[in-house]
Amino acid sequence: MTRYALRVTALAAALGLWQLLTSLDVDLWLRFSQFPTVTDVAHTFADRLAGADYWTDLTDSLTRIVTGFVLAAVAGVALGVLVARSTLAEDLLGPLLEVVRPIPAIALVPVAILLFPSNEQGIVFITFTAAFFPVLVSTRHAVRALTPVWEEAVLTMGGGRWRVLGSVVLPGALPGIFGGLSVGIGVSWICVISAEMISGQYGVGYRTWQDYTVVDYPGVFVGMVTIGVLGWLTSTAVELLGRRLTRWLPRTSQVTGARPTPSRPPAGPSPAPQPSGTEEARDEHLV
Repeated sequence: MTRYALRVTALAAALGLWQLLTSLDVDLWLRFSQFPTVTDVAHTFADRLAGADYWTDLTDSLTRIVTGFVLAAVAGVALGVLVARSTLAEDLLGPLLEVVRPIPAIALVPVAILLFPSNEQGIVFITFTAAFFPVLVSTRHAVRALTPVWEEAVLTMGGGRWRVLGSVVLPGALPGIFGGLSVGIGVSWICVISAEMISGQYGVGYRTWQDYTVVDYPGVFVGMVTIGVLGWLTSTAVELLGRRLTRWLPRTSQVTGARPTPSRPPAGPSPAPQPSGTEEARDEHLV
């Protein structure tokens, strides 16, 4: 409860500072006089919640992000395992993937416009590309980091390749896979909002850019807050799913201010000291 109270206090302090600087029109190098106040953003937010366009934009953005992210998760995990486990696949696909991977997903917007017949499919493609490479790289590294002893144990007991894949490779690589998924969902939100601003017709990014073009700055901040909340909710959902699927892993408890308590010696006479390894070697030498 103390930690949650501290987080709420920090958020309230940030909002209070924002309200103070904007209401007083403070201009000390940073021009807070150009910013809307917290109350202006709150009133605009309430008006948007009462309208249908806000929920339409929200539904469109969530549909795009979920579709692209799920496709990227499936393809990234499958291809990452394949590249990590097969030398032939690594030789055939590795160079192409490494050449395409440094290209920002948002830079592929012209390619998506030329390649796909509709803007909707192009935005999903941008979202897919943004999440695909973090998942692919994390899966590949996680699979390669597995100790070969586990696989040898399964093979020794008569298991085949599919048994190794289901019992060793995928469970052992799950922590690394979900690390890539957490990164991928964040990058996906960045790219889907950017793609909506460039070529979208509906969505949170499209509406935020429209508010900027008509100089509706409270509406711009409503879009920013919406993007932040949606990104936080989806990232939290991925993290909770990862914790549930990897609950068999040992967890380290973190307690603030806790110190290990020294163990007390048992009551009664103390046991006789055992000879050290050096003394035992010396005794054997004398014998």
